[in-house]
Amino acid sequence: SSDLSRGLRQRCSFLVNLPPFVRKQNMAKPGYVKPAATGMAAGLNKGFIVTRRDLKQKPSYRRGRKGERVGLVREVVREVVGFAPYERRMIELIKIGSASTFKRALKLAKKRLGTHRRGKKKRDEMSDAVAQMRRKA
Repeated sequence: SSDLSRGLRQRCSFLVNLPPFVRKQNMAKPGYVKPAATGMAAGLNKGFIVTRRDLKQKPSYRRGRKGERVGLVREVVREVVGFAPYERRMIELIKIGSASTFKRALKLAKKRLGTHRRGKKKRDEMSDAVAQMRRKA
C-alpha cells in the first residue's frame, strides 16, 4: 500500500507544489457571515462559543487586482506601441458590427490567447477600444 500511496503522491505532486492562493478556494458567497455557535456538540452551528474578532484583510487577498501605477504604465505602453497585429484584426472584425464577426473575433482571440475566458476579456477590451475611437472621431 505504501507503493500505491507513493505513486498517487507523485501523480498529484502538482497539487502539493501549487501556491496556497491557487489551492485554496473560498466556497462561501461574498458577504456571507457564519452564524454564531450554539455551544452544543452537535448540530449545524455546533461548537464552543467564542467572541469573533474582526481581522485586518491580508495583503494576499488583493492579489490580481490592478493598481493605479500598473494601469497608468499599461496605458502609456498601449499609446506608444499600439495594437498587436491580431488585435488590429479583431478591431476590424468588431467594427463590421455583425454578430458573426463578433463571434469570429472571439474565435481569433481564443486561438491566440489559449482560453475562452481570456478571449472574452480581450474581445471586450477591443470593443472598448473601438468605442473609444468612435468617441474621439
